[in-house]
Amino acid sequence: MRIVIAEDDTLLREGLVLLLGSEGFEVVAAVDHPDDLVTSVETVAPDLAVVDVRMPPTFTDEGLRAALEARRRVPGLAILALSAFVEDGYAGDLLAAGGGGAGYLLKERVGKPEEFLDALRRVAAGGTVLDRDVVAVQLARPRPGDPVATLTAREREVVALLAEGHSVPTIGRLLGIGTTAARQHAGDVSTKLRVPDGAQAMLSYLRA
Repeated sequence: MRIVIAEDDTLLREGLVLLLGSEGFEVVAAVDHPDDLVTSVETVAPDLAVVDVRMPPTFTDEGLRAALEARRRVPGLAILALSAFVEDGYAGDLLAAGGGGAGYLLKERVGKPEEFLDALRRVAAGGTVLDRDVVAVQLARPRPGDPVATLTAREREVVALLAEGHSVPTIGRLLGIGTTAARQHAGDVSTKLRVPDGAQAMLSYLRA
């Protein structure tokens, strides 16, 4: 898998290069400016871009905007956005853009390589990944008449894991309940929330 990294923090950027290289990924470019991200993606056409949301010059959302522009120029580019803060608005912008795998993680997840690499692989495969802290914010957002309030504690766990982008078999393994029970809970959640079964539908529901 060929990867471009865009991160203005030198220590984190070099750490990502070393981590990904040690896992057999090919880092074809590592840049510190959003303009260089777009140029690099056009030049080397990577499979995935790992991008800091906040980059120079204003450190607001330049990295995210550059990543979406890079995907416009190289259709199908998978994007894994990193942020130091829980910013579900930016996460929503990325996930709503479509056009390829997409993920939004807090930078602290990089310090948990197994978790980070699992998310990266799922995004590269075309999946959707959302940081658990962002999901928690979305679940806690008050909405009048929200049927989320009717969910059991286990069903809320299933909703959260679906929204993070996990498959039903993975949810069964993470919760220690098996695939059959996880599928039953996912079906019950879909019925209560009146949304189709699946991670993308759950993400769309929580962002609404």
